Amino acid sequence: MDTAHIRNFCIIAHVDHGKSTLADRFLEMTGTVEKRHLKAQMLDMMDLERERGITIKLQPVRMQYRLQGKLFELNLIDTPGHVDFTYEVSRSLAAVEGAILLVDATQGIQAQTLANLYLAMEQNLTIIPVVNKIDLPAAQVDRSVNELVRLLGVKPEEVLKISGKTGLGAEALLSAVIERVPPPNPGKIPELRALIFDSKFDDYRGVIAYVRVVDGQVSAGQTVRFLATGKDSDIIEVGTFAPELKRGDLLTAGEIGYLATGLKHVADCRVGDTVTLRADQSPLPGYRQVKPMVFAGFFCREGDDYPHLRSALEKLALSDSALQYEPEHSPALGYGFRCGLLGLLHLEIVQERLRREYGQDVVVTVPSVAYQVVDTQGATTIIRSPQQLPSADRYQQVLEPVMRLDVVTPKEYLGGVMQMVSSRRGEYQTTEYLDDELAVLHYRIPLTQLLVDFYDKLKGISAGYASLNYEFDSYRPCEVVRLDIMVADDPEESLASLVYRDEAYEVGKRIVAKLKETIPKHQFVIKLQASVTGRVIAAERISALRKDVTVKLSGGDYTRKRKLLEKQKKGKKKMMAAGVGRVEVPAEAYLSVLKR
Repeated sequence: MDTAHIRNFCIIAHVDHGKSTLADRFLEMTGTVEKRHLKAQMLDMMDLERERGITIKLQPVRMQYRLQGKLFELNLIDTPGHVDFTYEVSRSLAAVEGAILLVDATQGIQAQTLANLYLAMEQNLTIIPVVNKIDLPAAQVDRSVNELVRLLGVKPEEVLKISGKTGLGAEALLSAVIERVPPPNPGKIPELRALIFDSKFDDYRGVIAYVRVVDGQVSAGQTVRFLATGKDSDIIEVGTFAPELKRGDLLTAGEIGYLATGLKHVADCRVGDTVTLRADQSPLPGYRQVKPMVFAGFFCREGDDYPHLRSALEKLALSDSALQYEPEHSPALGYGFRCGLLGLLHLEIVQERLRREYGQDVVVTVPSVAYQVVDTQGATTIIRSPQQLPSADRYQQVLEPVMRLDVVTPKEYLGGVMQMVSSRRGEYQTTEYLDDELAVLHYRIPLTQLLVDFYDKLKGISAGYASLNYEFDSYRPCEVVRLDIMVADDPEESLASLVYRDEAYEVGKRIVAKLKETIPKHQFVIKLQASVTGRVIAAERISALRKDVTVKLSGGDYTRKRKLLEKQKKGKKKMMAAGVGRVEVPAEAYLSVLKR
């Protein structure tokens, strides 16, 4: 199709502001999906996305729409809204020319609205401001419009008002996309150059690369070169998204589609790489390498599952380019991988996808962040797990990652939010006011304080109205120690963590108390201990499971009962002398330790 009739755009918004619902309306209006096949969250392909009601993966789709007698090709990319999946959003923005900025009329501008807007502005995209959910009784349409006017400097009439659920105003929005979003630039050179913005693995067709064709054209049967990896491959199939893969004949400049590469090694095709026909072509600007902030160990429950876990992580990393991993060995847990992730939700999703899609039930260690350790010689190394922290006489200082935190909250909750952030070692910077009701608080805060339940506490204090966004700022010195947890005198490596020295006692006491609640009783006494540098700072005991040996006695002298109880006591002593059995820490115990 002529590039003048092509429009590439995406929908960006905060979590749960109606991106996927609006995409459903677009699919219905354009006839891309038959009405009998339509269902809610049509572009959320994973069961996990439907169950949680959130978008995890970006998803492209091609639509045909006729306006004033002319047929237009609309390539839409639906994006996630959660801060952990911002990398998916940034990759989508690099493949399009325009973005619909969606704001929920009941909530107004939120933290991820601002974060995604700034990402779109960095790419010089055309922004179409839209207020969604105007059909709800609690909708504050005028207030949301005024917030967008003030934020973007546009006229009130340029802000569109729609309802993604009912379809009200959706046609006007599609017309605005065609009128306001510029068509893609026609290719500057006749030879193929295409940017890979996502990929996945297919057992029959190998690696399937999602591409935006910038120059030239590509069809099945051509031999292409991946510039970053230097691999050549014969294209098995090309096509578009409808929203499932739809085979086609040709992809031309300006179009978004997929290439079935036939590559069997997932490392041969990287997100951000350039696909060309010749090795001497100049590459397209790719993506900034994402830096994982949270690290956790993934270990097999059964030792012989290690090759399967490695294969599963390779395939998962192909569709989740923010996931990074490297082999790791633990004396207690065996062979596994140290995985780098963008946040706790990302960790939870990866763990669940490994279980569902690849049948891998893994043990996940307590998440930690990447600390910098300066040794006595002045050299700096990065440690990603508590076990890597050297003894105190071998380093000068430890530095922790600090984030820039933006909290958007109504004014009436300012006091409670500021008190909560300050209690988490947050350093106040400034306050901005978006309007008379909404404020943005700027803080610097250690990443460790955001990891566990910061979001839940923030929502609780603000009655659900506050939202947050954060990004890396710098490293700064901190006083941390390694907290070891022992269960039945055996060190439990997966529960070890790095904690602030002045909080070690409280954290240790809380962890052993949580373990006491979640570990079931055994035939012997279980000692639970928290220690720092070999010194026990907190302890609990789980008493032995005792059978009621007197149940058969209906009466008689007390000495009969005493005799049976003494016999039982001797048996317990004998068991203790023979040695205590291994205690299996249940999965719910790990989860309870994570929560404060």
